Amino acid sequence: MLKIDVITIFPQLFDNILEYGVLKESKAKQLCEFNIHNLRDFTKARHKKVDDRPFGGGPGMVMTAQPLDDAVSFIKDQNSKRNIKNFKTILLSPQGQKLQQKMLRYFVSLENIILICGRYEGVDERAMDLFVDMEVSIGDYVLTGGEIPAMVIIDGVIRLMEGVVGKEQSLENESFEHDLLDFPQYTRPEMYKGLVVPEVLLSGNHKRIQDWRKEKSLENTKIKRPDLLNKKSCKNEQ
Repeated sequence: MLKIDVITIFPQLFDNILEYGVLKESKAKQLCEFNIHNLRDFTKARHKKVDDRPFGGGPGMVMTAQPLDDAVSFIKDQNSKRNIKNFKTILLSPQGQKLQQKMLRYFVSLENIILICGRYEGVDERAMDLFVDMEVSIGDYVLTGGEIPAMVIIDGVIRLMEGVVGKEQSLENESFEHDLLDFPQYTRPEMYKGLVVPEVLLSGNHKRIQDWRKEKSLENTKIKRPDLLNKKSCKNEQ
């Protein structure tokens, strides 16, 4: 069972997403355990404060190291009692490595993921030095906090777990699994507003359909994400 711990100052944000779709399915099948921790429960400061002004001046506030340290230590103590050894502590930050499908697959291989939802102007650098293993970003833009990126990671990880998604083959054929985008998809009716489904998809010839899908997947990637093809080419040359 994969154990996911989230450290946040807004635990209520996670109430609804855990009750729908693949996340609810993973809980029902006891494939994943979710623990949402309120960072304010771990602070030693008055008034449940978890941030302070930055040394050296400047706008905004910085998340203090102590409550984060104590929250991570609490989770690690729980892991020790349960003999969970293969885990990573991840800070959601715009400065982190950009999230990719291969990273999600790596997370699935772990026993425990600890997700720290950053806020304000950032986190005291000493927290990074003491207990953060990875910084992860979901894109080159800035959000108000790490809660939404944490949800993105959770959803991406859970749907890769064996037994969650109905047809395992669908995971292998989707976008980014082979550094290519997905091929165009069609469903009923065969004609809609004058637009028809490609004849090959109605042929019943599985070899022709497979070849068509590979061709369209490559075309789709060339048009929308040529950078993926460059990355694929570099891999082949290595």
